[in-house]
Amino acid sequence: MQYNFDEIIDRENTNSVSVDGWRARIFKKRQSEHFAFDDIGYIRMWVADMDFATPEVVLDAIRARIDKKILGYTQVYDPNYYAVLKSWFQRRYGVEIDTSKMVFSPGVVPALKQLVPLITKDDESILISTPSYTPFKVAGDYNKRRVLYSALLNNDGHYEMDFADLEAKIAAPQNNISLFILCNPHNPTGRVWSEEELTRLAKICVQHDIWIIADEIHCDLLRSGMQHHSMANILPDYQKLIICTAPSKTFNLAGNLVSHIFIRDSLVLARWKNRYADMHSPLSVAAAKAAYEKAEDWLEGLKKYLDGNLDLMAEFILSKLPLAKFTKPEATYLAWVDLNGYRERLAKDESWAFFFAKNAGVVLEDGPMFVDNGEGFIRLNIACPRSLLAKALERMAKALND
Repeated sequence: MQYNFDEIIDRENTNSVSVDGWRARIFKKRQSEHFAFDDIGYIRMWVADMDFATPEVVLDAIRARIDKKILGYTQVYDPNYYAVLKSWFQRRYGVEIDTSKMVFSPGVVPALKQLVPLITKDDESILISTPSYTPFKVAGDYNKRRVLYSALLNNDGHYEMDFADLEAKIAAPQNNISLFILCNPHNPTGRVWSEEELTRLAKICVQHDIWIIADEIHCDLLRSGMQHHSMANILPDYQKLIICTAPSKTFNLAGNLVSHIFIRDSLVLARWKNRYADMHSPLSVAAAKAAYEKAEDWLEGLKKYLDGNLDLMAEFILSKLPLAKFTKPEATYLAWVDLNGYRERLAKDESWAFFFAKNAGVVLEDGPMFVDNGEGFIRLNIACPRSLLAKALERMAKALND
């Protein structure tokens, strides 16, 4: 079936974080700043949801649920819901999920905040790889846990874990690290960690008896020919492993507020269930089930379209922005671009996010928003109609080259 990913959808006045919330979220201290573009003229390429229509089969499921006329208290009693999930992960990744160990969360981000105090003590530390998805650090800060960093190695655009640094930090008694938070595939660099890399990481964590939370929310958004390796298969019996998944990124359901969290340790699982009630929106339940059951064809079409967008971006940067460095991500719809070659274009103390908002009418995030080890980089959300992507790139090139 053909899907119209070129459709431009008006998201104004929908309380969208991407469209209506960017000033407050990115420029908290400069919300009154005057930019040359009016709000309608901006191209938003920052927060990680898509400018594509949610799959029609999912919208149909929501409409059908509304037609039931009553939206009462809801939990998941339907065994087919769990069967659909089990089928998805087994078919696509060879993962045999245990739904008896699964809990629901409104999202991976709130789950991280809730998990940290369940599995770490006040004086223990968390380790993350940087650049990092910011909520990993926030989960530690929120719970008053120290967060330490291990910088990823950038080998000409190909990021790798620094295993010597990881092991040294985990082994150091003064660090008292009890948790490593893994992003697999990685945000913002787009790396799909290999089986060998994950096995090496797992060995270090198991040897030092530390927890691993694996955020695998981007696992469905792979480039053609790539394969996701779940930590669930790398460590089939390790009890200190928690896997976080969700349909939100895959099917553009970020506002649906359903994530699936797999907790192996029985004591931690019991603590979670004692603290947090699994009540859900009936529309969210219907949408999540329909997505995994009926939207696989849509996902394959989406992945091809994203491949095309990234091809366009790579060709554009090569021809129009020769001082920039860009390696196509192996997964996600997020482009991580090195603009250090254009550093002199910035005024003193000016950020790339502010520069492009002011001079190009493009809203994006820059490296310092990703905790550490991202200086001079920007992250662009390319999950938008190709015409918008091309327009944004032309504006950005003009701003830089002028």
